[in-house]
Amino acid sequence: MDDLLQEFIAETRETLEALSGEIVAWEAHPDDKGRLDAIFRFVHTVKGSCGFLDLPRLARLSHAAEDVLDQVRRGERVPDVGLVNAVLAVVDRIGVIVEAIDSGDSLDDSGEDLLIAALAEGTDTVAATPVGGAQRAPARSVRLSVDLLDRMMSGMSDMVLARNELARHVREGDMDPALESALERLSLTVGEMRDTVTRTRMQKIDALFSALPRMVRDTAAGLGKSVTLHVEGSDVELDREMIEMMRDPLVHIVRNSIDHGIEAPGERRKAGKRENGRLIVSARQSGNQIIIEIADDGRGIDTERLIAKRVQSGGDERELRALPERAKLDLVFEPGLSSKDEVTEISGRGVGMDVVRAAIEQIGGRVELDNNPGKGLRIAIHVPLTLSIISAIVIGAGGQRFAVPRQAIEEIVTDCGEAIRIDTIGGALMLTLRGRRMPMLNLCSVLGLERAQLDGRRMIAIVSVPEGSYALGADTVFDTEELVIKPASPAVMACGTYAGQTLPDSGLPMLLLDCAGLASVAGLDFGNGGHKSFDDEEAEAAVKGIPALLFRDLDGVRRAVPVVAVDRIEQIDAANVRFAAGRLRLAIDGRIIPLAACAELGGRERLNVMRLKDGANEVSYAIEEAIDIVMLPDDITPAREAGPISGVVLFEGEQIELLDILWVFDAHSDRDGENDEVRPICLIAGDEDGWIASFVRPLLETSGYRVAFKLAPGESASVVLSSDDASLAPAEAAPVVRLRRRRVAAGTADDSVYRYDRAGLLSALEAKMAGKAGR
Repeated sequence: MDDLLQEFIAETRETLEALSGEIVAWEAHPDDKGRLDAIFRFVHTVKGSCGFLDLPRLARLSHAAEDVLDQVRRGERVPDVGLVNAVLAVVDRIGVIVEAIDSGDSLDDSGEDLLIAALAEGTDTVAATPVGGAQRAPARSVRLSVDLLDRMMSGMSDMVLARNELARHVREGDMDPALESALERLSLTVGEMRDTVTRTRMQKIDALFSALPRMVRDTAAGLGKSVTLHVEGSDVELDREMIEMMRDPLVHIVRNSIDHGIEAPGERRKAGKRENGRLIVSARQSGNQIIIEIADDGRGIDTERLIAKRVQSGGDERELRALPERAKLDLVFEPGLSSKDEVTEISGRGVGMDVVRAAIEQIGGRVELDNNPGKGLRIAIHVPLTLSIISAIVIGAGGQRFAVPRQAIEEIVTDCGEAIRIDTIGGALMLTLRGRRMPMLNLCSVLGLERAQLDGRRMIAIVSVPEGSYALGADTVFDTEELVIKPASPAVMACGTYAGQTLPDSGLPMLLLDCAGLASVAGLDFGNGGHKSFDDEEAEAAVKGIPALLFRDLDGVRRAVPVVAVDRIEQIDAANVRFAAGRLRLAIDGRIIPLAACAELGGRERLNVMRLKDGANEVSYAIEEAIDIVMLPDDITPAREAGPISGVVLFEGEQIELLDILWVFDAHSDRDGENDEVRPICLIAGDEDGWIASFVRPLLETSGYRVAFKLAPGESASVVLSSDDASLAPAEAAPVVRLRRRRVAAGTADDSVYRYDRAGLLSALEAKMAGKAGR
């Protein structure tokens, strides 16, 4: 609303300045209908805007002036001196109120009733009417023509290219420190100017989406349907001119979704859907592109019906049915083709999606359809941000150079690093970087290029897209450059892997990669594909099964473990595993954690381990290899006795054993994983020689106690442990267990415990705590 209000203030100021002499000129020439219409349009526009922006005082004044001017236009009144003075006073008052709104000053409404009365009577009382005044705030905005902005952007682009060329020449020669410093200042200034000039053309896409709720409501009501609209990404910014050019295509697609896609309530009930249809319109930025998606949960596109309609208009049925599914879907863009039999106000005339695609391609965009018959349709519109300048990283693959938006790259590493591991799981590459797993693509493989023969090293860029992150492998990484990006031809943009083209100072054309498009073309799955269905929760609840990690165990048997228990899978050096303190243990990340295994480790130098967590405890489990993440049926045949296997399921005709997570943690976890806040506190006191701290503390901690030597403010001990010869200060309320050095107690009144009696000590602690709780 703030943006709309500032726009209203700026427009009102400009019109007031233009009208300052028009009213006086109109008084001298009352027959000049052009001037009269201009004044009428001004007050009419102010009145309409005031109703939307909730400015009742302005609305009241402008409405009164509009009525009087309308009477003059119809010839019912003559513009005499009194009427002109009254109109002038109202216009002046409108200007005063607008300035007060802009500056935030309060302004009383005294005299405004007299102004309106003077309009109605046409008397000279206006001259004595106190209209007040407000000092005009300094202008904070100015209107520029789009052509001027285009020339600014073009000049800025040339400046960036010249700066890049200068930087290249400086790097190739002997670097003069003074010249280097001047070039650095120039680069900083050019970068700031680039951002400023680019912002002058940008506007929030909410200006495109704001009219949709009313349009959806009216369209649905006219068709007897109920549709709920969800709008996402309204704060995404797009070129102002692009917004205007996208307005008609978006309106047409949304109306089509309601008319063609979303079924009537009765039909939806029969299909098992909720009566209320859902429509999602969203926007997001991907590199140098804005992706606008319109998704509905309707019937989708019936390609058979499209073929039948095309045959009716003269198409060859055999050729049409031989088309691939994507080409059949694209029939919806055929000129003159409509899937509707009857003509309505909304559809049926055969004028539609062909015009939409032509309009979008005219601005360098493209349209993608994702059809799910019976469940809905998703239309994705890819449009360029604008002719813009972005910071990009130039990478090499297959002997060619490509640009990647700098903002999409989290970091760049080599595949030789110690923190990197690349595995093949289920035929797909998976990269593990410092414990973080993500899918991986080879750029040469995706683009069909042959990898250049280098030194064997491979550069890997960690790329972030809205759906998640993935690793992109390239032959080499060159440099970071400021590049002027323009839309590529429709044929290139239709590939889905490019977001634009650029001509760097080298003179060799270069394509900008669309990182999200690469992931889509390669079929990467980030868990939800980036496009959840409308009923995700219901659909997920309806799916019967257990998400599980299928792996090959050390004994060669394929087993599975619930995914929820697996924190990550890592490859470790077998030298970090030792049999210590009664079990196998793994030293990793500066900690020691238990290691479970179903077979001997043998002479392996490297091990794959699953790191299992239950929230507080962690146990590692040695495996041969991870195979895939699968959905196992929930029909489990339980094991006959407790042990490492909880049961067996039938998966793709094979009996798969399930690893028993409860047994793993019970048999191999070192201690209870309770939080410190809920573990009982055992306060050690009177331990002068440190014997209790050295020898008894490990026993207490493994038994579930939190050992403390001093209580923090607000803490209270559950029990106190001390040597029998120590003198303790009066305790707060905690029972005391004393340890004696003698094996035999001093008498019946001696309730101390022999210091080496483990079972007796734990029993005494438990009894004291139970006694305290019972008091």
